[in-house]
Amino acid sequence: MSLPAPASRLFERISAPTAVAITEELFLRLLGLVYLAAFASLWPQIVGLIGSHGIAPAERLTQVIQSGFGGSALWEVPSLFWLFRSDSALVSFCILGCLAAVLLTTGLFRRTSAAACFVLYLSLVSIGQPFTAFQWDALLLECGFLALFNGAGWLIWAYRFLLFRLMFESGVVKLASHDPNWRNLHALRFHFVTQPLPDPIAYYAYRLPPWILDGMTAATLCIELGAPILLFCPRRARHIGVYLLILLQVAIILTGNYAFFNLLALALCLCGLDDRMFAAVGRVLHRPVPAASHTSFPGARGWRSAGNAALAILILLAAVQLLNMLGIGTGRAFSKPLSAVAPFEIVNTYGLFAVMTTTRPEVILEGSDDGIAWREYSFPYKPGNLYRALPFVAPYQPRLDWQMWFAALGNYQENQWAGGLIYRLLTGEKSVLALLGPPPFHKPPRFIRALLYEYDFTRPSERAQTGAVWRRTPRGIWFGPVSLRK
Repeated sequence: MSLPAPASRLFERISAPTAVAITEELFLRLLGLVYLAAFASLWPQIVGLIGSHGIAPAERLTQVIQSGFGGSALWEVPSLFWLFRSDSALVSFCILGCLAAVLLTTGLFRRTSAAACFVLYLSLVSIGQPFTAFQWDALLLECGFLALFNGAGWLIWAYRFLLFRLMFESGVVKLASHDPNWRNLHALRFHFVTQPLPDPIAYYAYRLPPWILDGMTAATLCIELGAPILLFCPRRARHIGVYLLILLQVAIILTGNYAFFNLLALALCLCGLDDRMFAAVGRVLHRPVPAASHTSFPGARGWRSAGNAALAILILLAAVQLLNMLGIGTGRAFSKPLSAVAPFEIVNTYGLFAVMTTTRPEVILEGSDDGIAWREYSFPYKPGNLYRALPFVAPYQPRLDWQMWFAALGNYQENQWAGGLIYRLLTGEKSVLALLGPPPFHKPPRFIRALLYEYDFTRPSERAQTGAVWRRTPRGIWFGPVSLRK
């Protein structure tokens, strides 16, 4: 049965790739750059984090999962690591991922390179817990999976809906958490000092007048809750929404280090635009305007139809997930398909900083040979040394530094991986020591303990006088002391 003529024309208009083909190509190339940043960031860290002698060995994780799930372990934790269980395999996944990302960036073998990027990154994320449990890891996997359907007309709609969910859900969780600091607009009075890795601009943003910070908080909420809705409005309103979202992402980039998250969000923002905005880019990419049709290979029409059907299913599942998040129950009709795709992280929920932390606890590791004189271990980027300048480090993500921020918000029992870190320091494991700053000992110390401090920015006048960026107050022992020797 064929569609009525008006409906058929509407379907062709919605699914036609010509109006957004250059936009799609530009996004996919930027997606390749983000993949490159993600793989290159993991490359020097992966062995120390989850290698055989790392903090949380992936081999140990797979053994536990296999004993619990048996034959379904591969589905529950999809990873090539099941086939290649070695440290060299982990490094190879990163290297191959970088190569595939370069191909995706250059536009070569696009679907193959996109598939390789997705499979390799999923392989690392699935076994990298807790160091790969960040929302931008999930966002990259969701973006990467959608990229497998490049050329399908509904792809740009899938990316727009993903951008809508990312930003709208980020606003919803802030209000749904009932955190008073979002509701009274005081959140940014704390954020710049309490965020995981402040940068130099954050130091000065923290000292802005309260009324400016409260205004910025209100603007953040308005943009996250209002601008995404404009993505589904006519072109002029849609572009206003995109520009507001871009403004928010640029502000976050300038005042914090959030790995590749904001770069990926900016790339997604481009999906709210169309080819008329990128005519000059199209000429550089050797794509005419309107762009060449994607139907130049045999079976292309069937591929596009199948791709559009798959994208429609993914959009439906994402919509159901959003409704569930908003408390609009959809019953159990979609629980099984959502559970089935959950291990692949291709339909996710989002929302950073639902509850604003108002103080900045920091865990400081110390070692000693005699249990009396203690010396601090330093980390490359997280607060420790009171006089070290704040870093610009994104899109690189020092994942251990980030995890230490979460650890300080809880206790040792909630961060079992910390025991692995302390053990590797006591044994002098080089791959783990490489994740920290220069060690304070020539050989492993006999004792290690973890102290808890509360950190705060110094005032600019104090910094000018002493050079200190931070001041800190002791809050007690977080863990230890422990030793491997009696």
